[in-house]
Amino acid sequence: MGVSADGGGNNVIVEEESKGLNPSLIVLLVIVTLLLLFFVGNYALYVYAQKTLPPKKKKPISKKKMKKERLKQGVSAPGE
Repeated sequence: MGVSADGGGNNVIVEEESKGLNPSLIVLLVIVTLLLLFFVGNYALYVYAQKTLPPKKKKPISKKKMKKERLKQGVSAPGE
């Protein structure tokens, strides 16, 4: 009763590996390419926006906050 361990099925696996690209490799390449395009596109839009958009306007500081800042610095607020 001589049953061999390899069973002779190894030839099929070797033939399939030598044909073209692995399908999982193709999916991986597509995903990586899409991610790369996404990040490059975002960076390009960011650089374009920095050059063309005007700077944001700062909110005016309230009188209450100005009074607190002056007290922190040791300068008395006018009228006190």
